[in-house]
Amino acid sequence: MKKHTLLLSLFSVIVLITLSACGTLSLPFEITMKTAEDAAPLAKSSPTQEPAPSEPAVSMPAIENAEGDFVTTFQNTLEQVYVRVNPSVVNIQVKQSVEVSDSLPFEIPGFPFFNMPDGEPQQQFRSALGSGFVWDKDGHIVTNNHVIDSAEEIEVIFSDGTILPATLVGADPDSDLAVLKVDADPDLLQPVSIADSDTVKVGQLAIAIGNPYGLEGTMTTGIVSAIGRSLPANQNSGTSYSIPNIIQTDAPINPGNSGGVLLDVQGNVIGVTAAIESSTNSNAGIGFAIPSNIVSKVVPELIQDGIYNHAWLGISGTTLIPDLSSAMDLPSDQRGVLVRDVFPNSPAEEAGLRGSGKQITIDGVEVTVGGDVITAIDGQPISKMEDLIAYLATNTNVGQKVTLDILRDGKQQSFDVTLAPRPSSQEEKAEELSQERGVRLGIVGMTLTKAVNDAMNLDANQKGVLVEQVQVGSLADKAGLQGSFTLATIDGQRVRIGGDVITAVNGKDVENIQELSHLLAQLPANAGFTLNILRDGKEMEISVPAR
Repeated sequence: MKKHTLLLSLFSVIVLITLSACGTLSLPFEITMKTAEDAAPLAKSSPTQEPAPSEPAVSMPAIENAEGDFVTTFQNTLEQVYVRVNPSVVNIQVKQSVEVSDSLPFEIPGFPFFNMPDGEPQQQFRSALGSGFVWDKDGHIVTNNHVIDSAEEIEVIFSDGTILPATLVGADPDSDLAVLKVDADPDLLQPVSIADSDTVKVGQLAIAIGNPYGLEGTMTTGIVSAIGRSLPANQNSGTSYSIPNIIQTDAPINPGNSGGVLLDVQGNVIGVTAAIESSTNSNAGIGFAIPSNIVSKVVPELIQDGIYNHAWLGISGTTLIPDLSSAMDLPSDQRGVLVRDVFPNSPAEEAGLRGSGKQITIDGVEVTVGGDVITAIDGQPISKMEDLIAYLATNTNVGQKVTLDILRDGKQQSFDVTLAPRPSSQEEKAEELSQERGVRLGIVGMTLTKAVNDAMNLDANQKGVLVEQVQVGSLADKAGLQGSFTLATIDGQRVRIGGDVITAVNGKDVENIQELSHLLAQLPANAGFTLNILRDGKEMEISVPAR
């Protein structure tokens, strides 16, 4: 009895809220009743695009006695999940070549950079670690795109210590997913089972397995903290895209977990761990996973074709808020997506959608209004930008025709739009930053706003272009421009902040992304130039080398 009482005292905070007046405890998840001695791995199954059953095959009976063996049962369940899934999770090690010289951006006092003749650039390698998991018996391994991006050598390390070289089969930066392939003994390949992420609920248990800081086979637990988040994707794209339906969890996730698995209590994959929000670049209780339904849609095409074509509407927009509604003489409770820009030669332009062209000031911030307001797609109500992104990502394909219900000048209209493939990163950068002439800097940027300035502790009236992402090997990369790595929520959108702010090109002021694009387009293609920037609030001038 004392032993049971001690166990209950340790676990009482967790179970107290579910205890009824008669002392019965009911659990909303499946736990197989086995002791530590007879626990066995759960059944294995290969990934499939068909979602796993949303209802557990067997439900755990209620524990009639509050002093029952709940803790032992729960522990046994976690042990079974680990035994089953850990052999499917792999450690991924990549090598990237970099050029270094005697003018390094940093140095460790007392430790020379070996094999470095003074002033002579040398090719060196840097390594990075991540996680992945076995997809099928053919040797396909799934991971995050950012884990293997720009990798020249990739090795996959299995839980038994087996190390195999891997080749890249396909990658999709816009969903941050990639597929590798190894030539392995089929007995070594234990595919995961994929769940239906649409059935995931806030509060359910979440289990992460990965390789944080290279510590292979690390298991952590928590709950699903939120669903329906969005996450910025594609560091090399000229346009900022988002991954929808992101699962948020407080299961500890750290650097090295990227590409690992987030599981339900049955050991099925509900998401691929991809990012954290933290001021220290380590676990702070806020982690994000790409939902399994997106994984199930993207990975088979990566295996078959090496690429994934996202259905593209061709607009930029924002969630309609009361201030915007009032400025457009709409009811304050009107919901939808305000179209800000319609991209040239896009499906939206061909269908006749209209962007915003009227400049107004709200709370000291200049915004554009007057465009179409999307209220539904194929009859599904759209309340915010995330709803539109999620529908396009999960319910549409290239070439599919969708019907948009919109408000234009306060009147309801409908438009049929045939979705096209999303333009490649190279096409976007060529048009947006270099306009097929001048200088291609190689960044993704955004115009500073008051909200961004506040988040970065800048002057409220600061003008310029925030560098969100820097393309590896670009002029910006060679010049040492720094992108943004801190996630923040601004005006309901997840964005990255904290990077360099470009304020001038060759001494000419830059107030927004359009001015930056124009100035870059006028520069000689093969000449160097200077950028004035703000870095951590301090003014600097950096030289950009000739192409």
